[in-house]
Amino acid sequence: MPIPSSAMASERDLLSTEIVNRGIESSGPNAGSLTFSVRVRRRLPDFLQSVNLKYVKLGYHHLINHAIYLATIPVLVLVFSAEVGSLSREELWKKLWDDARYDLATVLGFFGVFVFTLSVYFMSRPRSIYLVDFACYRPHDDLKVSKDQFIEVARKSGKFNEESLEFQKRILNSSGLGDETYIPKSVITSTENTATMKEGRAEASAVMFGALDELFEKTRVRPKDIGVLVVNCSIFNPTPSLSAMIINHYKMRGNILSYNLGGMGCSAGIIAVDLARDMLQAHPNNYAVVVSTEMVGYNWYPGSDRSMLIPNCFFRMGCSAVLLSNRRRDYHRAKYRLEHIVRTHKGADDRSFRCVYQEEDENRLKGLKISKELVEIGGDALKTNITTLGPLVLPFSEQLLFFATLVSRHLFSGGGTSQPSLSSGKRPYIPDFKLAFERFCVHAASKTVLDELQKNLELSEENMEASRMTLHRFGNTSSSSIWYELAYLEAKEKVKRGDRVWQLAFGSGFKCNSLVWRSMRRVRKPSRNPWLECIERYPVNL
Repeated sequence: MPIPSSAMASERDLLSTEIVNRGIESSGPNAGSLTFSVRVRRRLPDFLQSVNLKYVKLGYHHLINHAIYLATIPVLVLVFSAEVGSLSREELWKKLWDDARYDLATVLGFFGVFVFTLSVYFMSRPRSIYLVDFACYRPHDDLKVSKDQFIEVARKSGKFNEESLEFQKRILNSSGLGDETYIPKSVITSTENTATMKEGRAEASAVMFGALDELFEKTRVRPKDIGVLVVNCSIFNPTPSLSAMIINHYKMRGNILSYNLGGMGCSAGIIAVDLARDMLQAHPNNYAVVVSTEMVGYNWYPGSDRSMLIPNCFFRMGCSAVLLSNRRRDYHRAKYRLEHIVRTHKGADDRSFRCVYQEEDENRLKGLKISKELVEIGGDALKTNITTLGPLVLPFSEQLLFFATLVSRHLFSGGGTSQPSLSSGKRPYIPDFKLAFERFCVHAASKTVLDELQKNLELSEENMEASRMTLHRFGNTSSSSIWYELAYLEAKEKVKRGDRVWQLAFGSGFKCNSLVWRSMRRVRKPSRNPWLECIERYPVNL
């Protein structure tokens, strides 16, 4: 069966080519000759051109859910206006008083039903979850390394051959990282194995307690007041757990609800907030602390497998601690209110499941293997996530325009397909997410990923500024990166009252998660912030 030319064109548009210099051939018929190879890769899918009907179904479902209000409220307003409009103010009050005096039982019954309905509504509605404040750990300056120093540290360790060092150097030069990121002291000074329990606990203590000390100081909340504790760290999961380390260090109360999330990748910070939200909904008048981190030294790979060397180049030290509250008295001092959490999991697909995979190489050295299909898989997960998020946050006008253009395209295209033809030259109307959010915190994974996301979501340089500057200054700090980005926005005093903040993260599994906050007030430059000593130098020209 012949393949349609439009399908072949769609497939070609997802491919990119790269010419790789393989050096001088040492043997064979081409010995002594300079050889090249052509590498073909799949790019991030252009989901501006591949929006499916699921988005429309969700948006239409949202419209139908509110249809009764849209239909009845205008009718009631018209009837009430017709009835009351002919009466003067004195006549209206006289009519109301006469009706109430002669039918007191009806008035009292109506009032009782109204009070009962109002009470049930307020008792059954979900509690508002507030973000009181947060803190991000900034390591000491003696742990700071430039890209050249990083390669020198790797060379002095004696664990990498020249080919592996050259590969890491190329990755670093195109990574988007600057020369002031942080790596653990064990990686800098030791030539031995850094993936030990002792080094892992030492790094965990430094980053977690550093972030929590700052959080408790800023919020003036005692550790014993915390009712829920959620810690997420993907790679390092000792016994006792990291949450137990925190409880022991701060001598927290015995009935605290503590949870430790492991192996959930860079998007685990949003999952931890989701768990904390559920716990706060079930336990009123409480505080919850969410700690997000990753142990770089414990995940350090000393081998030569290129797909496992990539995490060495990107991941850097970092930790965030967030204080959440469901107490009404915290309304006036909270910075943000939680609006939406949307989680997407692609683990049922084998390619997605294995695209970020921890295993041993051929020399039985443990590392995190990154698939070449990561960008493509991440794009698919992101498309699903924003498809679900759209109807919750986009203005009704945007949803209506999108629905109308999609219907017209299906009616007049003649093909009846749900996917647009690239050869037709007609692009579907894509809702503008800049109308739904004022501030963006996209997980700072790598420069390549940020470039593709910016292009496909049609975001501006200002929208991506926090993500790019965080990657440049702190590197990929895993699940805590979205909090360093929010700290950047606060240090720049860009968050105003009513602003909606979109935190977007993705990680192993494969997962893509969205978190939406609404600012409760204008956020002034904090007294404690990881950016304060360098914020005047940013943004830098990359």
